[in-house]
Amino acid sequence: MKGEGDSGVIARAATVLKVLEACPAGLSLAQLARHCSLPRSTVYRLVASLEAQQFVSQTATGVTLGPALARLAAAAHTDIVALARPAIEALARRTRETVDLAVHRGLHAILVEQSVSDRELRVVSPPGTAFPINATAPGKALLAALPDDRLYALLPEKLEQRTANTCLDRADLLIHLQEIRNKGVAIDREEHALGVCGVAVALTLPGNERYALSLAAPALRFDEHLPTLLPALLQTKAEIESLAGK
Repeated sequence: MKGEGDSGVIARAATVLKVLEACPAGLSLAQLARHCSLPRSTVYRLVASLEAQQFVSQTATGVTLGPALARLAAAAHTDIVALARPAIEALARRTRETVDLAVHRGLHAILVEQSVSDRELRVVSPPGTAFPINATAPGKALLAALPDDRLYALLPEKLEQRTANTCLDRADLLIHLQEIRNKGVAIDREEHALGVCGVAVALTLPGNERYALSLAAPALRFDEHLPTLLPALLQTKAEIESLAGK
């Protein structure tokens, strides 16, 4: 990319990444160029450079964010993870379900820490997984913590679908988010993956980052155990917030 200053290249690359963050299904090079208001030749060079570093990926559906960004997101939260890890592990032992800590990134909740259930039938996702924010308990907990004006700016009219239970309409989701605010708890009943349920709370921590703590469990035992999972989750939320000085 000769002829372009370093700051110009970085700004253009950041524009590409921000556009892709809002389009998780992927965009063609032509679509990406239009969204970025950049020449297609410039976007082609940027994508090639970003792909070489795994910041983007090119698939059959187009260009999407790559795995390196998820790894960076996880690495950026070492302090919070270290602070929360003992409480997270204790919650996993107490409930015997998988505990996840996720951070808000655009239309996704990024998994940055996990303590896995010791049961034979359990729910596990690799650290760095990007969960659709509208279709998971941690994602909805994070959304409910945002003011309405930010929700309208963030959420597209048509939301990403993962199962038949996923809420696809923005207006319906906004109503649901108000219910989550009132209760202080978000629940996912097979909205992200069939057979998988979750319950989550947003954490109030110092700084600008927004985190959610959640329990993930197979659907066949989720509702039966929810009355014991929920108070344990709320207790751990209070413990982590106290440790963080909130």
